[in-house]
This record gives sequence, C-alpha cells and structure tokens, in this order.
Amino acid sequence: GVPTVGGEVVFDDCYRGNPLVNVFCLGILPQDRLVLATAEGVGNLAVLLGASTGRDGIGGASVLASAGFQEGSEAKRPSVQVGDPFEEKKLIEACLELLDRGLAVGVQDLGAAGISCATSETAAKAGNGMDVDIARVARREPGMNAVEVMTSESQERMLAIVEPANLDAVLALSARWEVRASVIGLVTDTGRFRVYDGKFDAGENPDASALAPLADVPVESLGDGPTYHRPMQAPSDLAQRQADDPGAVLLERFPDGTDLSSELLSLLGSLNIADKSWVWRQYDHQLFLNTVSGPGGDASVLRIKEAPGRALALSVDGKARQVALDPRIGSKLVVLEATRNVACSGARPMALVNCLNFGNPEHPEVMWQFSEAVDGMSEACRALGLPVIGGNVSFYNESSGVDIDPTPVVGVIGLLEGLGETAPSTIGFKEDQAIVVLGTTAAEFGGSEWADLHGLRNGVPPEADLEIGHALNGLIAALVSERIVTTVHDCADGGLAVSLAEMSIAGGVGFTVDIGGAVGCFSESASRIVLGVDPKRVVEVLGRASASGIAAEEVGVTGGERLIATGAFSVALLDAETTWRDAIPNALGLS
Repeated sequence: GVPTVGGEVVFDDCYRGNPLVNVFCLGILPQDRLVLATAEGVGNLAVLLGASTGRDGIGGASVLASAGFQEGSEAKRPSVQVGDPFEEKKLIEACLELLDRGLAVGVQDLGAAGISCATSETAAKAGNGMDVDIARVARREPGMNAVEVMTSESQERMLAIVEPANLDAVLALSARWEVRASVIGLVTDTGRFRVYDGKFDAGENPDASALAPLADVPVESLGDGPTYHRPMQAPSDLAQRQADDPGAVLLERFPDGTDLSSELLSLLGSLNIADKSWVWRQYDHQLFLNTVSGPGGDASVLRIKEAPGRALALSVDGKARQVALDPRIGSKLVVLEATRNVACSGARPMALVNCLNFGNPEHPEVMWQFSEAVDGMSEACRALGLPVIGGNVSFYNESSGVDIDPTPVVGVIGLLEGLGETAPSTIGFKEDQAIVVLGTTAAEFGGSEWADLHGLRNGVPPEADLEIGHALNGLIAALVSERIVTTVHDCADGGLAVSLAEMSIAGGVGFTVDIGGAVGCFSESASRIVLGVDPKRVVEVLGRASASGIAAEEVGVTGGERLIATGAFSVALLDAETTWRDAIPNALGLS
C-alpha cells in the first residue's frame, strides 16, 4: 500500500560486486500523534509484535556494517531475509491503530541486530534499564540459542512499550489483526540491560535475583556509539588524478565547429542518462491518488489531502563519480542538485535525509573520503538552511578487497504551497517558447557523463558555489509557484544538450539554440536550470534573475521536429527519443 513515486538509477562498474539499494520512505502524521522510540516509564512492558523469529538475517546488517568480504568468503555472508508484504501490512495497520488509541508509550522497528538493538536503544534513549526474557520470543526454528534470538533480523517485527494497564487491550487488538504479540521485556530503573532465559515465567514482575542473567551490561554502553579516530589520509594519487583534466583531452578532440550530433546520441543512449521508465513502471506510483507528479521529472509531487493546496516535493540524488574526485566538493554538489530538483517543482526545500555508502573504513583512504564527504554535506546544509532529519551509514561496501566509489545519496523534501489540480511545472517543452538558461557554464568536465563516455574519469568536479545555489533555488521556486514559468528542468548529467533533449522528448517538440560548442553542450557546471518561457515574459524572467544575482540568457526557441544547436548538432527528435527510450531495454535484452 505504498506508492513508489521516484528515485535514481545509476550504473557503474564499481557496484558490479556490491550493488547498492537505498530506500527513502516518507510518512505524514499530525504533530500531536508523534510517538518516540523510547522506553519511558519504569514498570512498563516491552511487547514484541509481528512475525516469529528465525535464523534468517542473523548477522545481516549488523555484520555487513562491520566486516568486508573477500573472494571465496561467500559462506560468511549473512542470509537475506525474505519479506512478507501481507504480514507487513497487517503489522503496520495494527501499529497505527495502537497509536490512534494511545496504547503505546513508545514504538521501535526491529532492524539491524534485531531484538538486542531495539530493546537497548529504546531503554538508553529514555535513560532507563531493560530486562529481556528470550523465553517469551516466538521462534520459527527449533534449537535457536540466545545469541541467535537476540540478533536475528527476521522481518515484519516491531517493539511497543506498553503500560501494564493497557496490555490486555494491546493483545486483543493484535489478535484482531492476526498479529502475534508477546511480552518480552520490562522497563527498569537499574540503568542495566539484562537478558534472561525464563525470568518472566513465574509472573510479570519476579524478583530480579531469581534467575542469573545471560548478559548484564550498562545500557548506555549499547545506546551510545563509540567515537572512532581511525587513521585517514587522502589517496596517494589524488593530486595526480585531479591534475589530469579530461576537458583538455575532450576539447582538443572536439574543437569548436565539430559536429557533435553522434556525441549527443551516444549520451542519450548511455545507461545513466537513458529513460528509466522500464524500472519505475514495475511499481505503482499512483496508490491513494496523492501523486500529482510521479517519476520521470526533476522531483515527485505528492498532494497532502489533509491540507488542501499544499504538497510535498521529493527528490533523491547521488553523484558518486564527482564525489570520488573530491569528496567534499562532490557531496556539496549532491545536496545542491537534490535541492535544485525540488525547487524546480515550485517547492521550498525543507529538510534532507541521507544514506552514506562507503567502502572499508579500515582503509585510511576510505575514512578520509567519509570525513570529507560528511564535512562537505554539513557545509552545504548549513548554507542552504537544511536540517538533516535522518539517515544511515553503510560501510564495508567492497568486493574482493576493492572499495566502491564513495556514494552519498540524499533525499530532499520540499513544501509546495498553492497547489492546484496539476503540478505547477513540467519538464516538457511546448511550441513557440523562448528558451532561457539560468546559471553560468564553464569548461567543467571532471566526473561528467561525457568524460566517462570517453573513458576519462580523472580531473576535479565542477565548482560548488553554495551562495549561488541557494539564490537559484529561491528564484526558481518563486518563478514556478507564481506560475511565471511552467516548463522547467534542472541541468545536470550530460550537460545542457542532454537537458534540452530531455525537455524536447517530454514535450514532443524540437528546438533551435545557440549554446556554443562542446563546453556549452556537455559541461556539467552546477547550479543551472533550463526554462521554457512565454516570449511575453522573457524580460520579466531575466529581470527577476538579475535581481537575484543569477546569470540568465535567452538561448533559443522551441518548435519543429529537430534538436538543433547552431554549429554543434542537429538530430531528429524521433532519433533522439528512440535512442533514449530503447537503451535500457536493449541492454537487458528485452527489445
């Protein structure tokens, strides 16, 4: 019952042995309904809800977060849990009713390290202790020992902290939803995390000395993560790689006046730029009919039914190649792009979540990448006024001793006011529009799709001007929300030529522009946006841009059935669309 409304798909050889899947899930709730994941109230009970506990997932996320795997070590890899969506749906509905009726003091999902993490974390957050009885945990496999029960990562399980007076109501509610429920723990004032096997058999509050614990540790030692000071250093060849500018090679190979038509088609057919609809058509993005603008654009827009006229805009982005060249700058670029995508929908960026995917932190170069990336993201969020409201760190992403490229992925949430029946902007050109480019283009090819197309993966990433990025976000959000412009597209992977082509494909109309040669076509300078503008409003748009300190230029017009950049390329719209749409099905052997 959850629509999949957007996302990002990136192909790179560095993920061949270690593919990444990051998920960003957004929910809406009234402020007064918020329940925290804390075990408040001495004497309250910890109730395990959901599926029985098995050996699936033992040493799953908890091991993957703390160990690497070499070739031949497949037997050490944890088993993958098999999810049960129907069981999950019943559990979700039971938990929502439990919260609606005020029957839970706190709620925590069971993820990495299973019961051990959920019980200790909730107790530590509340400053309390917790006694856990594994004898009360329903098991789907015989012979499971205490470690297996405590660390299993079986899916579809939640922990609820319940007052004793509400226990019968919780158990009855769970039975009605056909969700298993059992008391497995007791909130204490000891500040200790203790694990027993059979402690509660004699009653809900037995003498603590009646049974020796299997484990007895200070709860804060489990709730507080240690601060690591691992060795870190920049890669020894970093300066050499950054000095190896791909732009010098590309511009020598493709001087001004070169026909770049085949280059544009090659980019449109590259897997990272090509149409991703084959992926997102596997999912339902219209469940509950809240989706105003779904996959395929800069950001997805979801109507908030409880607040008419308001909507949320979402975008997920990652730029691993540029982060690999300079983690600090690259991470700033990721944040800039995600916020820019949200602003292109007319929304004001409000908050950010992230998943920081890195290699083995025991490698000093990886630890340096991580430190630099976090600092860069922090600088960007402070400059843009964005709180980081959630996230995850995934280390040890390596295969046969080879680390993935540092891959911080961010999701940005924006608030859109004044929503009508449709989204205020689309990326598709319309006939007879003026084409305006916001932002400045320079010869910046480090980490670009065009450089990668030619096997050039060195250099430095584009400049990340946070002040300009912030001003551009404010400008475009205002222009769109005020309906001054309705055709908008972020300029990112592949550069201006690709953005223009995508807008033509989406709208079914060609264009004629003058943007220069290879630099104007394929540079990936940051903080640029392409607009399709009513010719009568061009002067107004240029004036608003100037007042915001943003460079703006009218570069052409829409119309016809060809994509034309004077002196650079001329491609039939049909050829561009066919190349773009067929690339992924062809690569998968589906055509």
